[in-house]
Amino acid sequence: MPASLDHIDAATPMGATLVPGGATFRVWAPQARAVYVLGDFNQRVRDDASLLTADAHGHWRGFIPGVEDRHRYIFWVVGEGSEGPKRDPYARELQTPWPSDCVVRRRDFRWHDSGFVTPRFDDFVIYQLHVGTFFTPHVPEKGGTFLDVARKVPYLAELGVTAVQLMPIQEFQTAFSLGYNGTDYFSPEMDYAVEDARLPPYVDAVNRLLAARGHREYEAEDLRGEMNQLKALVDVCHLHGLAVLLDVVYNHAGGDFGDESLYFFDRQDTAGGHWRSLYFSDRGHAGGLVFDFGKPEVRDFLIRNATFFLDEYHVDGFRYDQVSVIDHDGAPHGWRFCQDLTTTLHHHRPSAFHKAEYWGVNPAVVQPPPSGAGFDASLTDGLRIAVRHVVGDASAPDARPLDMTGLARSLWPEGFAHVSQWVQGPENHDIVYEGREPRVAALGDPGNPRSWYGRSRARVATGLGLTAPGIPMLFMGQEFLEDKPWSDNVADRQNLLLHWAGLDAGDQQMRDHLRFTRDLLHLRWEHPALRGQGFRVIHAHDANRVLAFQRWVEGEGRDVLVVAHLSPHNRFGYRIGFPHGGAWREVFNSDVYENWVNANAVGNGGWVGTEAAPLHGCGWSAALTLPANSLLVFAR
Repeated sequence: MPASLDHIDAATPMGATLVPGGATFRVWAPQARAVYVLGDFNQRVRDDASLLTADAHGHWRGFIPGVEDRHRYIFWVVGEGSEGPKRDPYARELQTPWPSDCVVRRRDFRWHDSGFVTPRFDDFVIYQLHVGTFFTPHVPEKGGTFLDVARKVPYLAELGVTAVQLMPIQEFQTAFSLGYNGTDYFSPEMDYAVEDARLPPYVDAVNRLLAARGHREYEAEDLRGEMNQLKALVDVCHLHGLAVLLDVVYNHAGGDFGDESLYFFDRQDTAGGHWRSLYFSDRGHAGGLVFDFGKPEVRDFLIRNATFFLDEYHVDGFRYDQVSVIDHDGAPHGWRFCQDLTTTLHHHRPSAFHKAEYWGVNPAVVQPPPSGAGFDASLTDGLRIAVRHVVGDASAPDARPLDMTGLARSLWPEGFAHVSQWVQGPENHDIVYEGREPRVAALGDPGNPRSWYGRSRARVATGLGLTAPGIPMLFMGQEFLEDKPWSDNVADRQNLLLHWAGLDAGDQQMRDHLRFTRDLLHLRWEHPALRGQGFRVIHAHDANRVLAFQRWVEGEGRDVLVVAHLSPHNRFGYRIGFPHGGAWREVFNSDVYENWVNANAVGNGGWVGTEAAPLHGCGWSAALTLPANSLLVFAR
């Protein structure tokens, strides 16, 4: 007779779940003729004891005795088109070498983060990184790992960011990847794990971080495997006050589909086309296939994936890749899926942050259902395009006007109501990838990114991203003047890895830029107006290359005035309107960070006094000294 239905009920989780005496297994394969569970616990024999039972909804389930933590398993699916092994779509860990078995894993972990509270969205500053290339102390033998990132968490906390956004970490089949071609959605990438033989020094390093925070240490067993190592990274981030966001790909899966993947999971006849592949439609995207959002089971699979990472990994939210593809290529059901996703997750974890990538930018993405998709924020490209445009034009050898007026218009994207509803920044993984667009320092001086021109213009570009409305986002290395493009190919493009060695060796220009970024991030905390809802453009002048805007806290004031100047020459006595009279402190001057501390910095001596001389729609004005290629911040 088939496997027992002990411990099986309507609430039995999908995949493999350890219970007393063994494990339950549940998988969706509606057109399959038979589904077996084969593993270490039954000598991989296909017999009645390993055969699951189908219910009326196409779910196969059963209880297998003797299953223990770390036992390997695979489903054997018999369908009308073929029969053979299939990995569990809900597998929580896989085993090398590839193609691999699934691994049964316990859900418990030695967490230390019970006191962590996800920051308010207004307080988010996001740091985007790629695990495989962010910090790579063992190249060329191995790329970066979750525990390598964990070792850099104190650095990120000191920098002043509040959220770490990991590029996709779900298992992919290629040797290296951006992460957007995954097929095993519940399994962290095996290449991002430290093997058992290399683990002891990592255990020591992570335990030093715990001890510094007064917490009990991990045992080596606690950190075995990619699943626990990702949990440890989240744990360490939380202990340092950092939220963790995962980049998830719910528009498509693949690239590369192997025969053991979820593609044609119930092994229907492939001659029928992609639409018979169970999880997917017949529409392609990025080398893979768009999910079939019309099927409740597919929607449930993706929503369960998000709740799984919220619950089991304690993550604080998600960046959703190409929601525009879900909407357009997933029509007519994609928009409804987005609404189901956000409604479910907002109820499941109200504090979690949900950021959509949608091109072209559509404010309806951040509006609630029934008309909107219900995401908390959307990526926008207006400020990025405008900043990169003016910085690039500023590098020309002539005195051409810059489109500061267009830059001013980009600061508040049309149709958005609140400053936490969009995410902006001049760099991200797509833009500065090898062969695409340059880093901001290289934009500022294509011939020599390390020149004063490149450095000073990079300060203005990064400074605008950190003072403009919206949630700022930095891309790894931007904070310390990384001027090379990046690549995910850690094996063949080691020359494009982040230049940590220069920073560690005391490279003055890198350290100065890092201090600039860190101090400006700390200024955001000291001056709530830089996170506030109040905003207006005071002055934009294309020929003079000047932009000034005001920010404040609604109902409180606490105003700041930000002035960006992209002329290569100092300006003296440049009059700008101020929203209030009296003395204004010059609380930030980017020129100070040129060979910090710059004894010859040009500026306003720490404060300016306004006059009752109306200008730029303001009742007061002041004559300012504007350093060449600079960003100034004034506060009341």
